[in-house]
Amino acid sequence: MDAILDFFEGIDPVWAALLATTFTWLVTAAGAAVVFFFNEPHRRVMDGMLGFTGGVMVAASFWSLLAPSIEMSARMGMIEWLPPAIGFGLGALFIFFLDKRVPHLHINFDPKNTEGPKTEWRRSTLLILAITLHNIPEGLAVGVLFGGVAAGIPEATIGGAVVLAIGIGLQNFPEGIAVSMPLRRMGLSRRRSFFYGQLSAIVEPIAGVIGAVAVLWMQPILPYALAFAAGAMIYVVIEEVIPETQLDAHTDIATLGFIGGFIVMMVLDVALG
Repeated sequence: MDAILDFFEGIDPVWAALLATTFTWLVTAAGAAVVFFFNEPHRRVMDGMLGFTGGVMVAASFWSLLAPSIEMSARMGMIEWLPPAIGFGLGALFIFFLDKRVPHLHINFDPKNTEGPKTEWRRSTLLILAITLHNIPEGLAVGVLFGGVAAGIPEATIGGAVVLAIGIGLQNFPEGIAVSMPLRRMGLSRRRSFFYGQLSAIVEPIAGVIGAVAVLWMQPILPYALAFAAGAMIYVVIEEVIPETQLDAHTDIATLGFIGGFIVMMVLDVALG
């Protein structure tokens, strides 16, 4: 771990954000590659893994994003709850707006439950778009933290940024599976299912670079930007991840997966961040 931290401390923060979010993208690709080896994982396993994803995202939203935002606001002489509250609300509204403007279909949902504008796009396209929307705040969160490190903000540390990238990478693995497997069931070849599964995470490096550059140019926005990423991630968990795990008989497994994901991310952030 020390070698990883030393490596990231020695490079430009924008490059660091790009490399870290490329890692999270590659983990998604690794998950999508499972389609080459299995026909379909058991639904109980998928629900547990999606629950784990939700737990990681909720823990990361507080430990890696909201808590530093609150501390930062107080140190900058702001009302300590105001920037986090504003940023959190704007982040949720950002994903809400995208939800209403981009046609998409959540995993495990009936094709009749398509969200966003009515469209004739194929179900596979709508599924990919749903996960792509999910990945935007994750990349943004990593980029914002690396930008904060470069700006010399004490609450933003290389350790915290790297741990966040690791946590998001862990939960991206089941996401890759959750995209490629349904695509395979829809009749796509294994190769195409893998390709579109990993493609859903390509927005993470893009969002990561945007987040890092934005903070470098406008350092006072960092408390808002951290909370913005947290609000976007919590919106995704409540609107998408949790409902997808509650559609069948394995809700207890999904709940335990959520608890496990929360514990793992909390331990990583407190112990290493």
